[in-house]
Amino acid sequence: MKATIIDFIHHLLIYDYFLFGGIFVLFILFLTFSIALRKKIGLAIVFVLLAFAILTAGPVVGYLALHHYLFKHSIVIQQVKALEFTEALLIKGEIKNRSKRPFSECTYHTAIYKVRHNKFIDPIYPFIPFKKSTIILTQSIAPGQSAPFKLIIEPFRYTQDYNLTLKGECR
Repeated sequence: MKATIIDFIHHLLIYDYFLFGGIFVLFILFLTFSIALRKKIGLAIVFVLLAFAILTAGPVVGYLALHHYLFKHSIVIQQVKALEFTEALLIKGEIKNRSKRPFSECTYHTAIYKVRHNKFIDPIYPFIPFKKSTIILTQSIAPGQSAPFKLIIEPFRYTQDYNLTLKGECR
């Protein structure tokens, strides 16, 4: 957990600091409005609730939207194969940089979950994957270019039907 927090802080951009600063300014502004309108209790309470909603949801939504805009990419999975002589799963694919900034590293989050062909249980399985993996690849990808990747998840012993979710974060 400590390593994840340090990695998050290490990869913050100047845009993130402006985003967090702007959200804090909006929080102070809405609190000031609620103090100025203290005679109208209903409106003051609405501004206080709105200020705290902005303070809690603003950084998360803003960070995700900002990084989705700055680091657009698409991932195409070309092959998923359970290896025969090793208890491993091989995933081959390609990532395309659709942003205007070059990528220096990409983090791939893989989740594998069961499929039971039951319409009541299958929607629950993506929330409880039985195998998770995170892999960081440091390769530079220029804007508009693609790069192949190969991920190996081991140990992988599951022999029944499964689905795979692959998400990438590039910087």
